[in-house]
Amino acid sequence: MERPSLSFSDLTLPGLSVLAWAYFYSEWAVRLVMIVVVPFRRNSDAARSWLLLVMFLPWPALLLYLLIGRATYPRWRRKRFERLPDILSLSADKVRELTDVGRERLPRRFTRAAVLIERVGRLPVVDGARVDFLGDYSRMIDRLVSDIDAAQHHVHLLFYIFSDDEVGQKVMQALGRAQMRGVKCRVLIDAIGSRPWARSVLRTLAEYGVEARPILPVTFFRRKSARADLRNHRKIAVMDGRVGYAGSQNIIAARSVLDISNQELMLRMEGPVVLELQAVFIADWFLETEEALPLDSVMSPTPACGTLAMQVLPSGPDYRVGGIESLIVTAIHSALQRVVIVTPYFIPSEAVHKAMQIAVLRGVAVHLVVPKITDHRLVRFAQQSYYGGLLAAGVSIHLFRDKFLHAKNVSVDTDLALIGSSNMDMRSFVLNSEITVVIYDREVTQQLRRMQDDYIANSDRMDLDRWRRRPWIRKVAENLARLVSPLL
Repeated sequence: MERPSLSFSDLTLPGLSVLAWAYFYSEWAVRLVMIVVVPFRRNSDAARSWLLLVMFLPWPALLLYLLIGRATYPRWRRKRFERLPDILSLSADKVRELTDVGRERLPRRFTRAAVLIERVGRLPVVDGARVDFLGDYSRMIDRLVSDIDAAQHHVHLLFYIFSDDEVGQKVMQALGRAQMRGVKCRVLIDAIGSRPWARSVLRTLAEYGVEARPILPVTFFRRKSARADLRNHRKIAVMDGRVGYAGSQNIIAARSVLDISNQELMLRMEGPVVLELQAVFIADWFLETEEALPLDSVMSPTPACGTLAMQVLPSGPDYRVGGIESLIVTAIHSALQRVVIVTPYFIPSEAVHKAMQIAVLRGVAVHLVVPKITDHRLVRFAQQSYYGGLLAAGVSIHLFRDKFLHAKNVSVDTDLALIGSSNMDMRSFVLNSEITVVIYDREVTQQLRRMQDDYIANSDRMDLDRWRRRPWIRKVAENLARLVSPLL
C-alpha cells in the first residue's frame, strides 16, 4: 500500500499550532494568577487598571508588574528602613524634649488630623513658630542664599531637582562659602529628578568640600540600584536647626519644561518646627549613607520666635499608610465652610474624589485650582476625565492662566493650612516620598487664602454646560487615559 507523501507544511503547522496553543494557555494562566495576586498588592483603583492591562496584554503586563507593580524599595533599602523607626522616634523624642507640644490648644475638629500625622510620621504638634510665604521665585532663592550665608554650624538641603544653571550655581557658591568658614554642609538630590545635572552638581559640591549624595540612584547591574519610579520628591532646607524651608520649589531657574515660568509657594520657617524638618532630613540622610547624624549636634534647643502651632508629615511608600492621602481626606471631612485645593496635577484617589463630592453635599464650598497649561499630555487627559463629575457635584474648578502653577497647598476654612511638595495624584500618594507642613492658625490660613484668591482671580472658571460640549474625540481620549490614571 502506497504511503501518502508529506509536505513541508504538514511537518511545520502542527508544531506551530502547539506553540500557539501553549502561548494561548499561558496567557490565561497569567490572567488567572494576576486576578488573585493584584488585588492583594494594590489599592482598588490601581488594581482595576492593572487587571485591565492584564486582560488585554497578559505577558507585557506581567513583566511590567514585576518591574513597577509594587511600591516597595529594593531589599537593601528595606533593611535600612527597618532601622528608620528607631531613628525617627529618637528624633521625635528629641523634638518633644526641646519644644512645647501643643495639640491641646487645637480646635477639636482638627485633633484627628494631628493624631493621624503623629501616628504616621511620629512628629508631634509644636508651638512657637513663625512663617513667611515665599511665592516669588527669585525672592525665595535670594532668601535661601542669605540664610546659607548666615549659617554658623550646618546647612542641610534635600531637593528633588538641583540643577547646575544660574540658580543652582548661586546656591552651590553659597554652600562653598559656608564650607570655607567651617559650616558643615550636607546635600541630597534625587537621582532621577536631577539626572541631567547630577554629575556636574555632585562634582562641583565635592570640590567645595560639601558632602553630597544622590537619592535612589538607578544603575543597571549593581546591587544597590533603585526603581526609577520610586522617587524622593521632597524640597527641604535647614540651617543650624533654626531656619527651615519646605514647599514646591526646586533649585532650578523659574522656567518650566514648557519654557513658561513656574508659580511656586515655599514656606520659610523659624522656631521649633524646624527641628521636625531636621528629623526628616536625618532620616533620609541615614537611608542614603547609613550614617546616623548625632542628634546632640544637629538638634540643639531652638527658641520659640512666634505663636504658631505646626506639624510636619513625611510620607512615602514605606510608611504604614498613605499619610498624605489620609490627611487630605481627613482635612476635607473636617471642613465646615470652604476648602481650596491648589495642585499642578490632579489624579485623585477614590477616597479624595468622594470626599470632595461629599463636602459639597454638606454645604461646603470646594474649589480646585489647577494650571491651564500642563507639561504631560497623558496626565492632562486623565486629569480632565474627573472634571465633569466634580463640576456636576458642585465643585468649582479654576484653570490658572499665564504661568505653570506648580504650588501645592490646601486651605480648610480659616483655621488649617497644608503646604508642601505633594501633588494631588496617585504618584504622590503611593510612590513618592513627600513632605507636608501643617499650620493650625487662623491668621496664617487667611494669608494663604488671600494667595489662593489671587490664583483664582487669574484663572478661568470652568462651566459645566460648556465642558459637556467638548469634542467627542477628547472625551474618548480622557476616558482611555482615566483607565490607566492610577498607574500614572
